[in-house]
Amino acid sequence: MTRARPYLLTRSVVPENQESPIWFLRNLRFVPERYVFRRNHFAYPLRLPDRLTVSGLVSFPLSLSLAELKAMPAKTITAVLECAGNQRAKFSPPPFGEQWEGGALSQGAWTGVPLREVLARAGVRPGAAEIVFVGADEGLRPDMDGVFSYARSLPLAKALHPGTMIAYAYNGAPLSLQRGYPLRLIVPGWYGMASVKWLAHIIVTDHPFTGPFQSIDYMYYPYPDRDDGKRPVTTIRVNSLIQFPLDRSIHRRGLLKMEGISWTGRGVITRVEVSLDGGRTWREAKVSRNDREPYAWVHWQWEWNADRPGDYEILVRATDSAGRTQPLHPLWNRKGYGYHAISRVRVQIT
Repeated sequence: MTRARPYLLTRSVVPENQESPIWFLRNLRFVPERYVFRRNHFAYPLRLPDRLTVSGLVSFPLSLSLAELKAMPAKTITAVLECAGNQRAKFSPPPFGEQWEGGALSQGAWTGVPLREVLARAGVRPGAAEIVFVGADEGLRPDMDGVFSYARSLPLAKALHPGTMIAYAYNGAPLSLQRGYPLRLIVPGWYGMASVKWLAHIIVTDHPFTGPFQSIDYMYYPYPDRDDGKRPVTTIRVNSLIQFPLDRSIHRRGLLKMEGISWTGRGVITRVEVSLDGGRTWREAKVSRNDREPYAWVHWQWEWNADRPGDYEILVRATDSAGRTQPLHPLWNRKGYGYHAISRVRVQIT
């Protein structure tokens, strides 16, 4: 007898964009490789980089092989990876772009070399302001002429953060092609667009990087028809996901054990609450957190004695140590980034 298992949900084929079945991966600390969401702007690179170069405003330009990086002191962190467009389909009106429902999200153990150790070896010179990261993936954009590499930058302070790393392994195994083999950047606490895959070049600069994936994409545009007030997408907003019960599911009367995950890019999750009356009153859920994993999501549970038949809407909100709480309504923006409104599902009790 074949055992049923969940599968990725395809959003586009070329480039490949697939959503994780995150609702069926309950109580997991690490998402298995085969269930990690896939987010690409171009087709997979035909030629993978065999060395990583470090150049620009440095005293000692570097050209490092994978073996040389693996010979440096390694570090492993557990970190959430969330696409900035996760839950884009929930905005009203829905912005254009991949219509992610909630599964552009995963978590695992990333192993690699702290970026600051590589930059220290290169000798960052005075006046450095940003670090640019260039991936091996490239292609055409619908809004501009020419061929572009996927490239992003980080401010120097974020690049030197102890959690920012050049990763070469996921969950104890070498990175797969889909994860960015042989090397990728991991930037804990920031949305996934910062974690450049197939990392080929690192360039230290004294001025802001203005590539299209930095200055056009991954910006919050608060208005539908003008660019006033735009600002960059950076830190992950406090958020949560109800994994059980599923939306529009039917359940018998009795004890209903709700569960899910909550995460944030600033501080840690301090509280998760549940409401059954449209947000008028809130009840605190039980949160399981590992203080040794500051970049990881937390699991939460709440038990409901559903003894009355009827249709119900369940609301869940998380609060982090920075004092941020999920709002009742999302902050709409033209490209559909950073959705973090209160989570909700509808259930029927019979």
